[in-house]
Amino acid sequence: MSLQTRDALNAFLDHPEVAVENAKNGTLAGLTLGVKDIFDVKGYVSGWGNPDRYAEAQPATTTASAVQRLLDAGARFIGKTQTEELAFSMIGQNVHLPHPVNPAAPDRITGGSSSGSAAAVAGGLVDIGTGSDTGGSVRAPASFCGLIGLRTTHGLIPLDHTMPLASSFDTFGWFAKDMDTYEKVGRVVIGKTAASALDNADRKPRLISLPALDELLSGPPEATAYGRMRRQVESVLGPIRAAKQPPFGIDELYWATRRLQAHEAWAAHGEWISVAGRRIGSAIYERFAFGKTVTPEQVATDTRFRTMFGAALGELLGDDGVLVLPTVPCAAPRSASPPEEMGAFRERAIRLLCWSGLSGFPQISLPLGSVDGAPFGVSLLGPEGSDLALIRLGRRILEKRA
Repeated sequence: MSLQTRDALNAFLDHPEVAVENAKNGTLAGLTLGVKDIFDVKGYVSGWGNPDRYAEAQPATTTASAVQRLLDAGARFIGKTQTEELAFSMIGQNVHLPHPVNPAAPDRITGGSSSGSAAAVAGGLVDIGTGSDTGGSVRAPASFCGLIGLRTTHGLIPLDHTMPLASSFDTFGWFAKDMDTYEKVGRVVIGKTAASALDNADRKPRLISLPALDELLSGPPEATAYGRMRRQVESVLGPIRAAKQPPFGIDELYWATRRLQAHEAWAAHGEWISVAGRRIGSAIYERFAFGKTVTPEQVATDTRFRTMFGAALGELLGDDGVLVLPTVPCAAPRSASPPEEMGAFRERAIRLLCWSGLSGFPQISLPLGSVDGAPFGVSLLGPEGSDLALIRLGRRILEKRA
C-alpha cells in the first residue's frame, strides 16, 4: 500500500473504502465526518502520516471511542484525513504527501498536524473534521482556515485507539464552520459535565488579558486586527482587564513545553523511528530526537514547574475568569515561505499555544478576524472543565458578529 491523497484539496487519504456504520437518527444525523489519520476507524489502517507505518499496520479492529460517539450520534464517515507526519508539527506540510490546500487562503498553509481535517471542513468537503491538539494542532489550523477549534480540557475525552504523541498533552478536538454544528459535536463527545460559573446568565465572565501575550503578535497589522477582535469580544461579554503576569517567564513556559513534549514523544516512538532505513522527514526526526537528550532531572524539574504554573493560572482564572489572547501570532504563513521563516513562526506560536497545553485548561479559537485577507483567530482560555461554557460564549460572540 502507498500513502496518497484523493481530492483537489489533498485533504483525504486514498484508502480502500470500507463500510463504516453510523446511526440513522441522532443529533448529528445528516452531518458528514472526516477523521484524522491518527484515530482508528474499524476496517481502516491508521498510517499516522508515514508511509512505513501505513505499509506495516493492520486495519483497525475497533474504532476510537471519541469517533464512535460521533457515529453513534448519526455522523456519516467520509474518510480518513491527512495528518502531518506522526502529528509532530503545526505547519501541515508532510514531506510524503501533497500539501493540503487552505481554501480560505490558498497561498498559505493550513497548519498542522490536523491539516487534512481543517482543509476538508474549510473547503466544504465535510461538516465535521476530527483533530488532535498536543501543542496547537486544532487551534492553529482553526485560526489559519477560518474555523472554530477547541483544545479540550486534558483527559476530558478518551483517546483510546489513538496514536499517542505526548500523553500528558494529547487532547481530542474537532473543526466546524458554524457554531450550531460545533456545539452539537461538543455535547456528543463531552457529554454532561458539572455546571460552570461561566454559564451563569446573571453574571458576565471576568475577562482577563496578559500584555506579555499580546506582545507576541507579529507586527502592526496583526495588532490592529487583534484590537478589532478584542472590541468585538468586549461588545458582547464586557470589558477585558489586564492582569498581573503570573510569576513565570514566557520562555520558561516554552522550554518546559518543548522538553516535556519531546521527552514523551521519544518514549512513545523513538524505538520505531530509529529502525534503519525508516522513511521519516528530517525535521520531524530531529524534533523527536531532541527528546532523547532530555534528562530525567530536567523532566522532574519541568514537571514541578508545570504543576506550579497550572496552580497559578487556575488561581488567576478562578471559576469565572476567561483569558483572552491571540490564538497564534499572525495569519497563516505563506506556503512557499523558507524553512527558517516557518521555524521562527513555530517558535513564536508555541509561546502562545503552550498556556493551555501546560495547564491542561480548555481554549477555543474563534474565526473573528483577518490580516491581508487571510483568517486570523482570537482565543478564550477558561478554567478546567469549562469546555461547553467556552463554546456557548463563542456562540454569543459569533452571533453578534453575524
